[in-house]
Amino acid sequence: MAKLARYSAERIASRVKALGRQISRQAMGRRLDIVVTMDRSFMFAADLIRFIDVPVVVHFVREDIRDVEHSGHVRREVFFGNRTATAAASGQSDLQGRDVVLLDVILDSGITQDFLLRRIGESKPRSLRLAVLLDKLDRRRVALEPDYFGFQTASNIVWSGYGLATAKGTGRNSRDLTAGAPAARRTKSRRGGKERR
Repeated sequence: MAKLARYSAERIASRVKALGRQISRQAMGRRLDIVVTMDRSFMFAADLIRFIDVPVVVHFVREDIRDVEHSGHVRREVFFGNRTATAAASGQSDLQGRDVVLLDVILDSGITQDFLLRRIGESKPRSLRLAVLLDKLDRRRVALEPDYFGFQTASNIVWSGYGLATAKGTGRNSRDLTAGAPAARRTKSRRGGKERR
């Protein structure tokens, strides 16, 4: 049986510390507004922010991604669940002229992050960057690359631990990241049909 892939707590901590230093250098002493996607990014955000040595203001965004049917076609849409999230994502928060970093733990298709970056960009920040812990390249559906990333990993791996839950909702409190079984491809038929995600 193949050994499960794993990132140890020590390896994660080392990489997060390096990301914090990199972000701090690029900030050049200026305040950073960090927009954190909830719920899965809370542990990564807490650790990373502690390694950023410039003034930081934190905003929290909770997105709800749904497949919505319009005129017989299903399309993915992003909704927001609270006032703080809506303000940050609609550009109504005080981000004009600020240096902003959108923080998420996983970048996969990129659809959600691209949407949030566009909406936050409407408030005209001085700079807007994306930081992720896990960059999954294979299934990117938009032209988006992170400005900062911890590890690059295959898109079919499902990770748990370090804030990410298993399918049963457990495992967020593990200090390590552990790969579960590869994600099953959901298809319309045996011959083919694209996975809907």
